[in-house]
Amino acid sequence: MAILIVDDQRDMRESLKFLLEAQGHSDVRLAANGRDALDLLTLDGSVAGVPVDVMVIDVVMPGLSGIEVCRQIKADPRLHDIPVLVMTGRSDESLLQQAFAAGAHDFLPKPVSPNELTARVRAAIRLKQELDHRRAHERELVDMTDRLKRLNDQLKRLAILDDLTGIPNRRFFNQLVRKEWGRAAREETPLSLVLIDVDVFKAYNDRYGHPAGDACLARVAGALNRVTRRPGDAIARYGGEEFAVLLANTATDGAAVVAEKLRIAVEGLGLEHTGSAHRVVTISLGIATAIPDRRGSPDRLMGAADRALYEAKAGGRNRIGVATTLDAARQAG
Repeated sequence: MAILIVDDQRDMRESLKFLLEAQGHSDVRLAANGRDALDLLTLDGSVAGVPVDVMVIDVVMPGLSGIEVCRQIKADPRLHDIPVLVMTGRSDESLLQQAFAAGAHDFLPKPVSPNELTARVRAAIRLKQELDHRRAHERELVDMTDRLKRLNDQLKRLAILDDLTGIPNRRFFNQLVRKEWGRAAREETPLSLVLIDVDVFKAYNDRYGHPAGDACLARVAGALNRVTRRPGDAIARYGGEEFAVLLANTATDGAAVVAEKLRIAVEGLGLEHTGSAHRVVTISLGIATAIPDRRGSPDRLMGAADRALYEAKAGGRNRIGVATTLDAARQAG
């Protein structure tokens, strides 16, 4: 443990150093005034390489007094925990009150008794060790809290994302649909849903294998995700080779524009698919739009989009189907 003695009298500094070293304290450093002490503690604006654990300082010195040095130490968060023992030969109670108000830990009267010096320094060292232990424990708690937060964030992220494609999963999407349904019902704005199916995907898996099929779905998800970047757009893997896109505040015409962009984006990947009539991987899409009713259910929106998707697939695939009616909700657009 490092001890710093600050006194403007050389004999006093050397005497205190001799007493402390005789008690086994091997790291005792000296400063002739308050400014030298602060410079030693804050070399180049940072705590010195060998930190000081206890300071013994004279109250009355030329230039910066021991009280002012103590005040500056306690104001610096890097040095705040250093116990400061003040020394004075003056029996001035107000002076001691000022020292303790500035943050002094203890008091040593001059001339300093060797036994008293040893006892007070030993107590100050124990205090510093306890403070260091407490700070280390606090840092561990902060680090643990940060790690737990990162882990919780990761778990939340994993809970809403599909492992294969990295886009939201069906569970999260269904929750989002219900939330947006309620918001659109309050604001009386249109809500569109696009259901998407990768065309003849079983034949793709049979021809190229499941690893290639997984890679294909990941590529398709990336293409769809790049299109749905507008605020209010949401995409998810709905299951297997199915995807879903929710378009807030979007009527049928606007949803059809987005759907066509999605279709072109996937076809434009140029992923070979010899089992398809189009010779590349394509998608079919079904659109349903409604201005939600508070008494209605988004399940009807889902059902309408699913029927429109079926019509697109029955019509030859790589195309868009649009629901023309929607029960329990007014059609928008």
